[in-house]
Amino acid sequence: MARSDRPPMKKAQQISSLLKDILGQPGFGEQINRHQAWLIWDQLVGEQIAARARPLKLRKGTLEVQVDHPVWMQQLQMLKPAILEKINAQIPHAGIEEIYLRQTRQSQAYTPTKKKQVVEPLPWAQIELTSIEKEAIEKEISQINNIDLKNEMRIFFTRQKQLDKERNN
Repeated sequence: MARSDRPPMKKAQQISSLLKDILGQPGFGEQINRHQAWLIWDQLVGEQIAARARPLKLRKGTLEVQVDHPVWMQQLQMLKPAILEKINAQIPHAGIEEIYLRQTRQSQAYTPTKKKQVVEPLPWAQIELTSIEKEAIEKEISQINNIDLKNEMRIFFTRQKQLDKERNN
């Protein structure tokens, strides 16, 4: 729908209702499962290969990987069966059947992300939620089957609720 055809919003929607709509769409869980390859890529191939090859897109069971050098492309060509085996072992319902390697013209510097420690927690992050609020969050995420996604959504909704409580006080 074009922006001009869309009726104006009377009130901004809460992120929780938007996420509920998105997560409730049929097939969304399957899409999340398929795209978990991005999350575990560094663990699957190791830091050295991850610095040279990155997942680019997923289409019809084929994971397209961009590689920055022909030598690495040849190495990955030989490692494709092992990488596919690892992907299917860790994400059995992903449906990834093939890996397509694509050489990129420009080398894109990549350094694996490392979690940063927050030195001092923000004041709103220390607000305790009531048992009713915690139960409401659990109800929101009860339909999510993926454990990792469920935990991340729990953290997200908890932080959102803490921030809302801080704003209202």
